[in-house]
Amino acid sequence: MTTPTVAEDVADRIRRLIHDGALSAGDRLPGERDLATDLGVGRVSVREAIRLLADAGYLTVRRGAAGGTFVTGLDSPYEAWLERMRSRAGELDSILDLRIALEGHAASLAANRRSNAELGALRQNIADMEESSTRRSFRLADSQFHAMVAAAARSSRLAEVIAQARGEFFVPADTLVFKEQIGVSVSGHEAILRALSDQDADAARAAMAEHIEATRAHVHRVLRGDRLQRP
Repeated sequence: MTTPTVAEDVADRIRRLIHDGALSAGDRLPGERDLATDLGVGRVSVREAIRLLADAGYLTVRRGAAGGTFVTGLDSPYEAWLERMRSRAGELDSILDLRIALEGHAASLAANRRSNAELGALRQNIADMEESSTRRSFRLADSQFHAMVAAAARSSRLAEVIAQARGEFFVPADTLVFKEQIGVSVSGHEAILRALSDQDADAARAAMAEHIEATRAHVHRVLRGDRLQRP
């Protein structure tokens, strides 16, 4: 094993944001100087990280007055991720097992530590997800919901590890039937919210686990090459 360079570490952090849906196709990244300041690294490392991600198909650099660094349509890296999951038996399930353990525990803590304001924000998030008209808005709402639950657990280290684990998982929104995926996700999020509202830690843990298990079933269908039937 080798220690990653600073550029590789920056590239990995940006890649995880894309996988998790915090950054979506068409999003423009901040300029190199701003990115370097935000990440606490040098501009040379940021420039090299952008090159690495562009070579992998995640980013594209456009020149000119309206230029900048943008997230691509993600077709190539998404297919590469799927192929990696197919070729490395058990890796996908290991990622999801870790997410169930971490996010389930976060949900159980959040049941007793959340505020009424956070419950309101989660309700609004579910409404936004239900009204999603694009994959981009769906991915963002989904990512925000899980981040808010983690934040409500009041454990910064746990939230940090959850963000890392979610970043290992590439949200398969472009392959699954969009409306079906929205319905499944909304139902799962509503069950989690009910448990948080009731301050039922066990129910919150179980609801989060069931939600992630539904994601597991969907992604395994994608890995098998199944095509979901459009409603």
